[in-house]
Amino acid sequence: MFTLVLGGLPGVVLGLVAAVATHMFLRRLGSQKVRLERRQLLNDLPFALELMGACLRAGCSLLSAIEATSAATGGPLAGRLAEVSGRLRLGATPASAWHALGTEPVLTQWARAMTRTADTGAPMAEMLTRLADDTRHTAHATSMAAARRVGVYAVAPLGLCFLPAFVLLGIVPTIAGLASGVMLP
Repeated sequence: MFTLVLGGLPGVVLGLVAAVATHMFLRRLGSQKVRLERRQLLNDLPFALELMGACLRAGCSLLSAIEATSAATGGPLAGRLAEVSGRLRLGATPASAWHALGTEPVLTQWARAMTRTADTGAPMAEMLTRLADDTRHTAHATSMAAARRVGVYAVAPLGLCFLPAFVLLGIVPTIAGLASGVMLP
């Protein structure tokens, strides 16, 4: 289109620049969606871990605990847990069933812990409680780091506004005054 409007080489260059800018914009939209989904997973994870641990302590089977947790959480975590539940219902091994969670970085630790406890026979409820505490601390640390970044981002525009004014009103007149005193006899 730009070649038809502008013609020749400028149209081709402008068309390539527009194509690259559009590609970058669309890719950023996709990564923002992934970031929001991961944030929701991280926020829902401690609740889901504690709920699943409570179901197991109450005497529910692992499969019914997974399904109850999936129904209570909603969002992307519910879909992932429903996938694990479906695999277990079809007779998959715990390692392959929990592998569905392991593809998501936020849920990798949970998937490894569930696979390990299924293989060793260790009690799952205590492990889920400890993992919930760990993820809650991780979520808190992540939110505190984000709050610190906001402070830095708020100060940056002030620095960009005041630094040129300081240079022009404070340093340049001083250097001009010193230079004029050195240059003039």
